[in-house]
Amino acid sequence: MTSNMRPLNSKKGEVPSHGRENCGVSDQAFHGKCQSCDGVGKPSYPRANGVSLKESGTCNFSCDHANALLVDGPKGSPARPGHIDSAVCAQHGCLHAKNESCMPCNDLQQESDREQAGDTLDDLFFFNDEEDDDIDWEPSARLAENRWFCLNCTMPNLDEVKHCLNCHELKGSEVAAGYDVFKTHIARAALVSADTASVLVSTAIGFDERMLLHSEMEIKPNPHPERPNRLRAIAASLAAAGIFPSKCALVPPREITKEELVMVHTSDHVESVEQTKNMLYSYFTSDTYANGHSACAAKLAAGLCADLASLIVSGRVRNGFALVRPPGHHAGVKQAMGFCLHNNAAVAALAAQKAGAKKVLIVDWDVHHGNGTQEIFEGNKSVLYISLHRHEDGSFYPGTGAADEVGVLDGKGFSVNIPWSCGGVGDNDYIFAFQHVVLPIGHSCRILSDDVHVNCLLRRKVVGYT
Repeated sequence: MTSNMRPLNSKKGEVPSHGRENCGVSDQAFHGKCQSCDGVGKPSYPRANGVSLKESGTCNFSCDHANALLVDGPKGSPARPGHIDSAVCAQHGCLHAKNESCMPCNDLQQESDREQAGDTLDDLFFFNDEEDDDIDWEPSARLAENRWFCLNCTMPNLDEVKHCLNCHELKGSEVAAGYDVFKTHIARAALVSADTASVLVSTAIGFDERMLLHSEMEIKPNPHPERPNRLRAIAASLAAAGIFPSKCALVPPREITKEELVMVHTSDHVESVEQTKNMLYSYFTSDTYANGHSACAAKLAAGLCADLASLIVSGRVRNGFALVRPPGHHAGVKQAMGFCLHNNAAVAALAAQKAGAKKVLIVDWDVHHGNGTQEIFEGNKSVLYISLHRHEDGSFYPGTGAADEVGVLDGKGFSVNIPWSCGGVGDNDYIFAFQHVVLPIGHSCRILSDDVHVNCLLRRKVVGYT
């Protein structure tokens, strides 16, 4: 495996000194503290196509000792992170036992100092009084004691505020209790799949509790915006509104196959995500985490999206809602980023075509541009990708999605970007864009039928990522 990774604390152009031939760990899964380079290596955290394995207190060992830390599996499998105490350090000649100066033995307390500004979503969510509409997460900031984080949309609010300023959720709302109600309904919900009796279902929901196991293990001052409570909040709302289970059916969960994933991602990317199941926790970028359950969760999310698309195209279901995580629209052909591991929308689009759809329209109205989805389909004229997103002339994460990005080769004209020049865009702006850009283009490409129209007000209550 090859990789274009570089340490987060390096300057552009510098190349990590660790390689497979040195450490026995694949390039896709560089470990944070070198175990076999005799003190030459420095902590390395890949940001593009690899996994950064964070370890606490690991020392410079001989190659034999490093190999002993590898989990069972083929050569090059990533090591499981662990802590080595001072006694073990002394036994293996670590300088920390003598003068407490061994860098690989330091804790991760200065991790935030190694972050590079402007490259990841944590920079977007950094506290800024002038951009408080986009504050969501401050992994490197000092802990603010007089704030509470909304369980519905994750936004921080001042302690004296009783309702979230972003989504109006009540402070201290019982999302956990609401989710418990949702769980009790799961056993009573009807199931719909290709194998069940041919009865038309109005709405199908894709969900599996194992996706809640995907969470950031490293403790930071503020919670990560893409966390399990996001799904719990949505599920609780569905139950409270009486939508589930009375008006919905459940799609049986399954993990997407590697054969399906390599239709949109490189095999190296698929393998790098799969390797995370052998690690306690790891990072693809400083804001894109994984733990031992993340590979399974990502495959479940993609599998549910694919099966929902197939059921809709085959006529078994009128519409569907994938209640899944981790999200996917930033995951490109060969890299995980922006909280996303596998591109669920891209997998679903190909599943729809396999089920009989000749053309597919993907409409993405997340505040960020879906750079991964656009990259995957930019040369494919059978998939029309339309994105409405905040852009600010490329200064807003991820920097892509300008109006002149229209696709390449056969797909030229089938990537449509509606970039907002500033924050604060409201419902009326989105409705206008849908009525005058999205729907006309969909009709002209003969993807949308003539009776499709904007029939509901778009809400700003954000409860999930694309």
